[in-house]
Amino acid sequence: MQPAGGQSAERPVRRPDVETLTAGAIDPDRSRPSGEPANTDIPLPLVQGTAPRWASDSANLAPRTDARGVAPGEARGYEEAGHEEAGHEEAGHEEAGHEEAGPKEAGSIDGLEGLAVAADPAGAYLHVPFCFHKCHYCDFYSFVDAQDRQGAFAARLAREIEVHASLWRRPARTLFVGGGTPTLLEAGPWRTILEAVDRFLPRAADAEWTVEANPETVTDELLETLAAGGVNRISIGCQSFDPRHLRTLERHHDPASVERAVACVRRAGIARVSLDLIFGIPGQTLGDWERDLDRAIELDPGHLSCYGLMYEPNTALTERVRQGLVEPIDPDLEAAMYERLLDRLADAGFEQYEISNWARPGEACRHNLLYWRDEEWLAFGPSASGHAGGWRWKNVPRLSSWLEHGPWSPIVDVEGRDDEMRAAEGFMLGLRLTEGIADTEVERLLALGDGGTRRRDALAAAEDDGRLERAGGRLRFTRRGRLLADTLLRELV
Repeated sequence: MQPAGGQSAERPVRRPDVETLTAGAIDPDRSRPSGEPANTDIPLPLVQGTAPRWASDSANLAPRTDARGVAPGEARGYEEAGHEEAGHEEAGHEEAGHEEAGPKEAGSIDGLEGLAVAADPAGAYLHVPFCFHKCHYCDFYSFVDAQDRQGAFAARLAREIEVHASLWRRPARTLFVGGGTPTLLEAGPWRTILEAVDRFLPRAADAEWTVEANPETVTDELLETLAAGGVNRISIGCQSFDPRHLRTLERHHDPASVERAVACVRRAGIARVSLDLIFGIPGQTLGDWERDLDRAIELDPGHLSCYGLMYEPNTALTERVRQGLVEPIDPDLEAAMYERLLDRLADAGFEQYEISNWARPGEACRHNLLYWRDEEWLAFGPSASGHAGGWRWKNVPRLSSWLEHGPWSPIVDVEGRDDEMRAAEGFMLGLRLTEGIADTEVERLLALGDGGTRRRDALAAAEDDGRLERAGGRLRFTRRGRLLADTLLRELV
């Protein structure tokens, strides 16, 4: 299936709904905030979905935000890490030959100074790395596991959830399970995880709990198990309804299975459904994209994440481009697809609330909003990214290492946030939202760090040329600005 990144969810060739943005490697529904390196060292969460290449690589700046926890992704390279897996489809590659290439462990989360005192998480991201096939465009941490470790994974995850119980100051408002393919887990391991969440992870009465799903792995038994455990939202990775374009992406599902999966979700009593779509696929025409949108709308989801295909480093698709076997579509055509997307979904009654995300009234992904509004969340499972108590970190992106340690996860990519990073992230994340940033918050961010004058000049220039506007006491992108967001967001970072 991680956010113009991050968890997240709801991102550029990452999944949408999840969720982490990645500035330089910055990712929250999958859709895990990631992406190609940007000209910045500042990590941000990337959530599910990012804008197309022509619109903004900023979605690829820093940790990511996706609903994936990445999330933020989401912030820099969070759940996006684990690239040693990229392109490997056979089982066992997660264990093979790349030990030295990965990031160095930096202790475990319980060793982060002041975390136990300062953390105030509002949500949680859980990462399930298992897949039955590695899609050629995907650079999220996932792999085919031939060692039958689902039971060990679930037991280890349950223990990790238990030891974090002391960090919850209030009930969680959102939970998001991304991957990988969470619905590849069998009902037994799922019950272990659900029981741990019920016992040790306090949830608000109206908490949103999303699970990402591949349409081919959705069954009545599994959905009934998830619904009984409290899951109330499913994010289904469609990507396209055209078999030709699914083959290009190496997505192994029958387009007809999407409708079956949606029906299965609703039979289980789960009312909230999100669909993910990708545009800008090599060989795709504007007419193809319009038909994909029509098919998705016919299924009447409450939420749609639509993101432009990104050619991520270390993926099979990018290698095929390098070899001349695949030709990316023209950027002008991709821009036309985004504009058609804006008009078609507005006509269908969807409200755009973020660069790559649309929802019916009341159906916006609250987990994604947690990333974009710079709130805190805890991370569970290998490669999941967290943000709490003034720290950002990613759990080790290797299942074997994660299983061997515990109950606290070994972590990598640990970052403390100084004022300069807070300012950069505040603009990067806040301007992704259609509502923009409150004028008072703009002034607060401009006062942080050493870049206030530079940022103020960049904002003024964008207002003068029509990319930004002031409305209702807020600063936000215009429609034209969303198409040209990259330049401004880079200047602000």
